[in-house]
Amino acid sequence: MAGKTGTLVAVLAGAAIGAAVGILFAPDEGAKTRKKIKDTAAGKADELKDKIAELTETVKGKFGGTKHDIEAGLDHLVSNVTDKADDIISTLEKKLEALKGGAQQTAKDTAEA
Repeated sequence: MAGKTGTLVAVLAGAAIGAAVGILFAPDEGAKTRKKIKDTAAGKADELKDKIAELTETVKGKFGGTKHDIEAGLDHLVSNVTDKADDIISTLEKKLEALKGGAQQTAKDTAEA
């Protein structure tokens, strides 16, 4: 596999060098050739900037939605926990009142006996 990768890299490097040499030795004047190279490079740079901007917006959109979903989920969780805590406190208060009533009744029964 390593041999195939090395061969592929060599072929691509050869093609790139060949294209560069072909442009440099083309029958156009040096100024025209440099302008072609500059225009091509500028075009590729613009394409790359556009792709990076598009990718950035895509990532922001995905993480922005995720952040909103997480915040909404946490708010819902806190609300549920608060409701449950209130329910538990209410239940414990009722149990405490029942125990107090039972203790008072036991004290009365013991005093009468």
